Amino acid sequence: MSAFGRAALRAMFAVSIGGVAVCAQAADMQALDETELADVRGSNGIAFNLVNFSLAGPLSLTYTSPNGASLSLSNLALSRSDDPDATFSDPYTFKLVGRPGLADAMQLSEPLNANGLLKWQFAADWRVQADGITHDGGALVINDLVSRAGQLTLTTPATAGVDGIAFGLALNLDIGDVLLRPRGRADATEQLQLHGIRLGAAAEDGTPLGTPWALADASLQPGIINAVTDADGKSSLHVGIGWPTTTAGAPIGSLVIDNTSFKSDMLPGGQMDLGSSRIGTMQIQYLDVKLRPGL
Repeated sequence: MSAFGRAALRAMFAVSIGGVAVCAQAADMQALDETELADVRGSNGIAFNLVNFSLAGPLSLTYTSPNGASLSLSNLALSRSDDPDATFSDPYTFKLVGRPGLADAMQLSEPLNANGLLKWQFAADWRVQADGITHDGGALVINDLVSRAGQLTLTTPATAGVDGIAFGLALNLDIGDVLLRPRGRADATEQLQLHGIRLGAAAEDGTPLGTPWALADASLQPGIINAVTDADGKSSLHVGIGWPTTTAGAPIGSLVIDNTSFKSDMLPGGQMDLGSSRIGTMQIQYLDVKLRPGL
């Protein structure tokens, strides 16, 4: 990052909306000498980072179908730890990318996070309401999610007459635990635990271990999110990934779960351990999902 970028990033902010706080710190701006200014270059983008980030409060997300059924996540809590040695040198970047013969794209790239110190924590309570029945499912908890060099690309569909948002998505994730706790986020006496999850590109054909896995590529194998109307006149939310357009085929991913276990008073010994799971290689050659809210 240029000296100009480092100086600009030292201006942090604090925002409070509806009881949800996003906190950061501020430092004095610094004058730039002629040598530093000579290194500055213009580009269609912005670099930023998060410091002391946390979000918590009575925030909820609810999806309600036309027939009245709903799924909600409430009391959301989200936070991230920092890497003090790479706050300014390893930022998020948002830029416009030109693609010859195709529409420009917006691209959000995550920090490289080589030290693995940027760790996300998440928790939410979930509830389902349908047919006059309300079910409180307990809590979803995610501990120590480490994302390295992931990327999200958004653009317009290349196919004429197709509306919606075309996207590319690459992920490289390490997750300490994914927990489902029916008695609440603080009660571990009954839970489903997925421990030690690793998702990324498969380390074969010369691909370095830890490379993000491109589930979709905005140019070579685009994903799509849009609304479609079927022959019966009913509309659906459509999520898809097209066929790969190169002879290399779809990128190959890998998934490892170190341990899956259930804990409950109803189990012999109070726990059932299912051991580890591994998918050495996997590909998304084509995906077509339609979500119809009501019949």
